[in-house]
Amino acid sequence: MDAVLVAGGAGYIGSYMCKLLADKGYLPVVLDDFSMGHRQATRWGVVVEARIADQDALETLFARYPIAAVMHFAAFAYVGESVTRPDKYYENNVAQTIGLLGFLARRCTVPPFIFSSTCATYGEPESIPIAEDHPQRPINPYGRSKRMVEQILDDFSMAHGLRSVVLRYFNAAGADPEGQVGEDHRPETHLIPLVLQTALGRRASVDVYGDDYPTADGTCVRDYIHIHDLAQAHLLALEKLRDGFAGGSYNLGNGNGYSVLDVIETARRVTGKPIAVNRCPRRQGDPAALVGASEKAVAQLGWQQRFNDLEQIIATAWRWHRTHPDGYAD
Repeated sequence: MDAVLVAGGAGYIGSYMCKLLADKGYLPVVLDDFSMGHRQATRWGVVVEARIADQDALETLFARYPIAAVMHFAAFAYVGESVTRPDKYYENNVAQTIGLLGFLARRCTVPPFIFSSTCATYGEPESIPIAEDHPQRPINPYGRSKRMVEQILDDFSMAHGLRSVVLRYFNAAGADPEGQVGEDHRPETHLIPLVLQTALGRRASVDVYGDDYPTADGTCVRDYIHIHDLAQAHLLALEKLRDGFAGGSYNLGNGNGYSVLDVIETARRVTGKPIAVNRCPRRQGDPAALVGASEKAVAQLGWQQRFNDLEQIIATAWRWHRTHPDGYAD
């Protein structure tokens, strides 16, 4: 059985990726230090607790398992924290990745690499929807750290023949349709789980930051993409790379923009709960709209979305939050 090394496989998207890999007949090999992930989410494959640049751990894993590819989800992703703690983000997101890539480059056969990137590499959008040829001018250390890794992957391709696919996510959302994997960040900053926690009575209200943007209802517009569809794109990239594909960079977005109030109103319909709102001033650095163009992934990877409707996305998340009101209780 071929194995896939999943760096950050205890996290929100990485853990669901492990489930799909196992379903496809791969052995997921999770490498995670559990600084952000959850042990209860690692239900598929084997798990090694270590940082992703730990050379001894990598030597052991590659000696023990037939690792055919590497998927990298192991990044810190709080934009605000990245501004106050840039050292933490550059060390984890960039330096640790360099350590992992350096190990891979020293092997006789360099395995293909799939990198979880972000639309934050684009910065303030010049046009909507955002396509892959949009200028990349990130405006915070988180986005810059992801952009740096993309550039490093290009350099490793030239120097070592590393073939990689970069997948730039818009707003990851939703939960495993079978209810085994869901969203549990600590602290939680994503809109949909905050709205659903309010519906569950775990919060008094959900904060809405700014209602005077140049959008239809004055609140920010974002592109929400279901984790199942994100993971499916990784599987497609994996198969293409294993067939000799040279690699490339792709947006993963829904192509539809939903405002903050759209999300709240949809959640009211799905949950049947009132969901109180607390209106707050704008947050610095929040663009009015971020919507992605994903035609390139459709054309070149054969990507098709299963959950492209906001009500579907929220419904899967609601099922998980109702059965896991405390998240992963580890």
